[in-house]
Amino acid sequence: MTLLEVKDLNVSFPSADGVVRAVRGVSFDVEPGQTLGVVGESGSGKTVLTQTLLGLTPGAEVSGTAEFEGIDLLSLSDDEMRHVRGERISVIFQDPLTSLHPLYKIGWQVGEMIRAHDKSVSKKDVLKMVGIPKPESRVNDYPHQFSGGMRQRAMIAMALALEPKLIIADEPTTALDATVQAQILDLLLRLQQDLGTALIMITHDLGVIADIADEVMVMYAGRAAEKAPKRDIFYAAHHPYTKGLLESIPSSKAAGGRLKPIPGSPPSLINLPSGCKFHPRCGYVFDKCLTDEPVLHPVAESGLHTSACWLPANAAGMSAEAEKLREQVVAAERGQEAAEVAASAFAQLGVSAPDAGGESATETTSDNEGSVA
Repeated sequence: MTLLEVKDLNVSFPSADGVVRAVRGVSFDVEPGQTLGVVGESGSGKTVLTQTLLGLTPGAEVSGTAEFEGIDLLSLSDDEMRHVRGERISVIFQDPLTSLHPLYKIGWQVGEMIRAHDKSVSKKDVLKMVGIPKPESRVNDYPHQFSGGMRQRAMIAMALALEPKLIIADEPTTALDATVQAQILDLLLRLQQDLGTALIMITHDLGVIADIADEVMVMYAGRAAEKAPKRDIFYAAHHPYTKGLLESIPSSKAAGGRLKPIPGSPPSLINLPSGCKFHPRCGYVFDKCLTDEPVLHPVAESGLHTSACWLPANAAGMSAEAEKLREQVVAAERGQEAAEVAASAFAQLGVSAPDAGGESATETTSDNEGSVA
């Protein structure tokens, strides 16, 4: 039985400037013991998506369904949701220093959730489980007496205290150095295997996804741009946004030893562009992209790999053959307006966009050389 099944989730926030469409028609499943990686730039809707599942987006207009163990989370009252939060679904927030109350001891804060659900769980045992040394004395410390990694371990202890069925980890390693980040990821994997807990890992770091995820959903402008098993995302990426994220990884082979930043910025969720929402930043934009928004469709025979892009299904991966196919589509389908859109976006980087002549992004001026790093 599927643990969590989200269908056509939409989340909007009314504002003085207009309606912020933070999540637009997102659907996904999470199986027991599975890790789903949710990746994308800041503002892509990752955090709003998961916080809505737990009723943490007050004032939002929400539609769709989110069935957890057969119960629609979006239909629960506040009192009913309190029995789900912490006990059956837990959250590890991004910044433990701001998530932990500075005036209460770590042990009191870990025990707060245990008391709320009438569970007789030892605070010291929970801290020991996540690798905090001398837990019998550290329970009496305040958050400022813990290092960044130790605070994050305390947050993980709070999330795991009641052995929930699902943990939502919202960029839990962002503020940590590489060594501590690796330790936290190893800890999460070990505890997940020991307890059989499902995990939703939210991050903008594809390196974290490579270590921990089974399935990956790439989000852009509130929607899923691509969904696939982890291996397909890294070796057969189809959507140009996913390809851009891969090429932005330091020392990535896909980038040919040099970073290739994605031009421009994510769009305003109040005034979204027409057609494909990524087209103002896409080097492969052609006429259809300007007017029609693509939906997720299969790009592999298994049906597990889907992408919301008008490029043909076999234009996937980083190979020369896939790149040639993309260039052929651009040559056949790109008109003057689409060409101007692509040229404008890449001019910000001092490079030229892939064009009908098959030229990949190359430097055009020495003055902008430093921006293509």
